[in-house]
Amino acid sequence: MHMQQSFERSQLPLFNAFLADTPHEAPAEAGVVDDQAFSELALRGTAGHCLHLLAPILRELSQNQDARWLTLVAPPASLTQAWLRDAGLNRERILLLQPRQGQDALELAEEALKLGRSHTVISWLHPVERSTRQRLAQAAQTGGAQSLNISLG
Repeated sequence: MHMQQSFERSQLPLFNAFLADTPHEAPAEAGVVDDQAFSELALRGTAGHCLHLLAPILRELSQNQDARWLTLVAPPASLTQAWLRDAGLNRERILLLQPRQGQDALELAEEALKLGRSHTVISWLHPVERSTRQRLAQAAQTGGAQSLNISLG
């Protein structure tokens, strides 16, 4: 398993979100992008092994005390409803979103983040350029959410 530095640097704010009992803070001033709103995780190996490593993270996020959704945008085909059930995730708190025709996964993730109805929006974008990170962080900040990008290799 290989974790990129951006994930290590911003890992705690993402996971503290479901440990904290305090209400979510108001978004920061407009124009100031909080890079703690974006986290990234890179997993390398077989699909089965990567999903095994991912299961506890998704399980914790699906059991978040925040009443909002855990939203998965364009997850890999191997992440099925059966896998979600077998991994012990709270499927009543998870939204699976697929882009519509003419829309890409980045645009859909941005929309989901900005709406603020999700505590965390997970995307599977690869590669993630600096401008993409900034767009997702800004959208997350707007909606008072966390953006987590997972790169499976």
